[in-house]
Amino acid sequence: MRFSLPNGRPPLSFKSEAMIEDTIGKIEARVQSADSIKEERRRELLQLLGTLKAEVAQLSKTHVEQAESIAGFTDLSAHEATRAQQNPHLLKLSLQGLSSSVKGFEESHPRLAQIVNAISNALSNIGI
Repeated sequence: MRFSLPNGRPPLSFKSEAMIEDTIGKIEARVQSADSIKEERRRELLQLLGTLKAEVAQLSKTHVEQAESIAGFTDLSAHEATRAQQNPHLLKLSLQGLSSSVKGFEESHPRLAQIVNAISNALSNIGI
């Protein structure tokens, strides 16, 4: 059941959660359709993204902006990693942003930090 504020709008966390799910859904679609990704790596990334979706949804209940940053940097990193003509510098920068977005959550959300690191590694190895 979804709740609404008196003005009829859903609370920020519901809107944010929907935005995060949408963003990760778009990343999954990009990974699914990217010709540059080998099938084994594709399966790995899709599994990691599924786990990330659950972890970020949990985080968004208490840290909305940080959860949005993690989803946004994951999207940007996936975009850079799956481009037909990759720019190694932009991929490196986007992966640094992704890693930075999860800093500070290693203790409170260790699974989230682990998943983000695994996604970063998988995305940085796509071109190899």
